[in-house]
Amino acid sequence: MSVIGYGYMIYMKIERYDLIIVGAGPAGLSAAIEAAKTGVNVVVFDENAKPGGQLFKQIHKFFGSKEHKAKIRGFKIGEELLKEANDLGVKVKLNATVVGMYDEHELTVRIGDEVRHYKGDAIIVATGASENMVTFKGWTKPGVIGAGAAQTMMNLHNIKPGNRVLMLGSGNVGLVVSYQLLQAGCEVVALVDAAPRIGGYGVHAAKVARCGVPFYLSHTIIAAEGDEKVTGVTIGEVGADWKIKPGTEKHFDVDTICLAVGLSPMSQLLKSVGCEMIEDPQKGGVVPKCNAYGETSIPGIYVAGDVSGIEEASSAMIEGRIAGIAAAEYLGYLNPEDRDREVALNEKALDTLRQGMFAPKNRGKLLDKTEEGIDISMNLLTKGYLAEEEIERYPGVIHTQGVHPVIECTQNIPCNPCQDSCPKGCIMIGKNITSLPVINKNNKCIGCGMCVASCSGQAIFLVNEHAGDGYATVTIPYEFLPLPKVGEKGKGLSRSGEEICEAEIIEVKSVPAFDNTRLVTMKVPEDMAMKARFYKAL
Repeated sequence: MSVIGYGYMIYMKIERYDLIIVGAGPAGLSAAIEAAKTGVNVVVFDENAKPGGQLFKQIHKFFGSKEHKAKIRGFKIGEELLKEANDLGVKVKLNATVVGMYDEHELTVRIGDEVRHYKGDAIIVATGASENMVTFKGWTKPGVIGAGAAQTMMNLHNIKPGNRVLMLGSGNVGLVVSYQLLQAGCEVVALVDAAPRIGGYGVHAAKVARCGVPFYLSHTIIAAEGDEKVTGVTIGEVGADWKIKPGTEKHFDVDTICLAVGLSPMSQLLKSVGCEMIEDPQKGGVVPKCNAYGETSIPGIYVAGDVSGIEEASSAMIEGRIAGIAAAEYLGYLNPEDRDREVALNEKALDTLRQGMFAPKNRGKLLDKTEEGIDISMNLLTKGYLAEEEIERYPGVIHTQGVHPVIECTQNIPCNPCQDSCPKGCIMIGKNITSLPVINKNNKCIGCGMCVASCSGQAIFLVNEHAGDGYATVTIPYEFLPLPKVGEKGKGLSRSGEEICEAEIIEVKSVPAFDNTRLVTMKVPEDMAMKARFYKAL
């Protein structure tokens, strides 16, 4: 390559690779691994100081099945992917920003103070997505941050984003980050969304609600208050015309406003090189048109992950594998038959994740029945928790003698670790991964707690409704510090976070197999056995 300027010519050395991957997140690393397995010489560029993308911000356990890395925390999945990539000889170049993408599969990359020139026989773009923002009065004040920024501060740098936080957005990102803010010691004063229904998984909403966080649906932010930084926020209810209803204003004293209002694919590189692009609101915005292998309109350029449509990290990893396999075939390292066999297996796994109530085909729809024909909890959709009168309708809720699981998983989510974790076969989901968990009354629960610890949604409890002397015991998943101590007395909280009874801690259990989810057993009055779902120290 030559660049002419001021009467002289500069020659830039070109470095060549079989495959260049842009982005070292879950999709990019997965693609690199699959390609490298076939012998492809792979380099991965990422603009960040650490590889792994969003995975290293994700301290929660993943949904899905074993093949989707269910019940494993995101940062551990990232560590596994990095090790596998390193073992296969994949080169990962960090603090490396791809600043240009050109014809003939060429790129320019800024590394430190230098701009370098690379050429690949194929390219996979896995640049992910950027956070959306909304504007309101005072939205540029210090203290207004994105949910991703809050996760970065907490989970990568051990910095508390604020003391009193209001979250805008009730999708999975808003729900998960709200819970992580609580874990970091922040007070989440409210979770607000302009939509009339919670957008994310009900189990994520439920674990936030039982900590006492109120939900304000059909509300949005009117203004952030404060002179030099955020000191408060005013919200208001929106009508059918999306305008604020006069007289519905509510004020909160906060020092932080966290925004989780969606993501947009970072597809600019693909557009600049001339890939055919389409506008698809279901995928989050402008995305490249691509085939089943992730190949764009330009032969040899592939995409994977959020850059091709916003989904969960589990889906991004599978899309990455498909793109890596397809690129290996394009480069001559796989024959078409082997490519199609491997891609078909991954497409089957991907299709599994795209089923249930939260499948792409159901986005924006209000479903009133589960796959089993059970009425969906409207209370859960509008307040974040199951109403007392709704509990008994679900197959995971039973009453029997002794210790037994109570499963408050009420939506068809693709997830089955509870079934796999029970050594006695007390929990059944069946072949359809989105089916609601069912208690097998013929098998005796031994109270091991593996189901409680393995549930990615923290929706399983062990209950002994008649433990003696008018008391019951409830074992809950617990991921907060400090841990309560045996003999400690506090309050039992309801699903809505209301203090409903006295509670005494009788056991705190932690074993390596629980992966840092502690099981806390509290003694409560008998009539609170099916109501107490969290513990609050005095």
